[in-house]
Amino acid sequence: AAVVRKKPRYVDLEKCIGCRQCEYQCPVLVPDEEQGGFAARKAIYIPFANAIPQKALVDASNCILCGRCARICPTKAVNYADQPEEITLRAATAIVATGYDVTPLRDKPQFGGGQLANVITAMQMERLLAPHGPYNRLLRPSDGKQPESVAYVQCAASRDRTVGIPYCSRVCCMYAIKQAMLISGALPLADVTIYYIDIRAFGKGYEQFFQNAQAMGIQFVKAKPAITGNTADGGVSLRYELQEGDGRIVTAEHDLVVLSLGLVPGWSPEGVCPLACGEDRFIKTVKPKLFPNLTDMPGVFVAGAAAGPKDIVDSIAEAGAAAMEASNYLTARPRPTAKAAG
Repeated sequence: AAVVRKKPRYVDLEKCIGCRQCEYQCPVLVPDEEQGGFAARKAIYIPFANAIPQKALVDASNCILCGRCARICPTKAVNYADQPEEITLRAATAIVATGYDVTPLRDKPQFGGGQLANVITAMQMERLLAPHGPYNRLLRPSDGKQPESVAYVQCAASRDRTVGIPYCSRVCCMYAIKQAMLISGALPLADVTIYYIDIRAFGKGYEQFFQNAQAMGIQFVKAKPAITGNTADGGVSLRYELQEGDGRIVTAEHDLVVLSLGLVPGWSPEGVCPLACGEDRFIKTVKPKLFPNLTDMPGVFVAGAAAGPKDIVDSIAEAGAAAMEASNYLTARPRPTAKAAG
């Protein structure tokens, strides 16, 4: 059995019709996490454009209880007295697919500790490049300037024992190259540089993808730079040792710097269930080469980044394998016999 805590959304789903009148009336503006913090949302809002269901919820930590949303709602769906609910689920098998999180910017002072302008994460860049992003085009967050020079710093808090992440996060090289190619397409005159330790293009077609990026003019510099601060015009200054060549110290300036942060587990089983974790704190698989979905708990299987960093292709393959393992477990499990009537 598993106990799931359903958080209150302070809006009755049966009554809400998704008209967004409550959102329009709300006077509170807070940074929108869905847009990388570059846009604002209201304290009562529909989470994002493609959310299912298209129903509002209240951000209780920022709501000022002014009552405007409740008064304007045509179906009286707002309920400030909503309470959390605990739901007990009973199942014969379970699949752990809890994903990953990324290290916070503040963990690495050599990258500005999250305090420097125009130093963003790859997830924030993903939003800037999205067709429905905060600016509808790629602009520098601090002043709205169109960047002429963009740099990626790979392995920012990955392969680094000082922050407890000695492993490679695996997906960073390819998403940085993908984003760099999108930037080159959107801003053909912009210079795009990727600073890397090693390029790990291990998947099918990935090496060709890497070579295509080089052919487009994207520069790859083998170095592990540190950020020294902002320039007078809001740019970002980097300093690094050139690892290929004479090893001299180089200083470079870019309009925008993107950090490829390390991946860490999105959930820990500690205190919840007796699932074992590896040294990297991801769910431990007992036969990673032959059966990557098996855990040390019978009937509990793992898929995707819950067992370690991996890309979308591998996650989808593991999800299908985990579903098959769960099906096989249910098939082989002895079924209780029904008592004879009478």
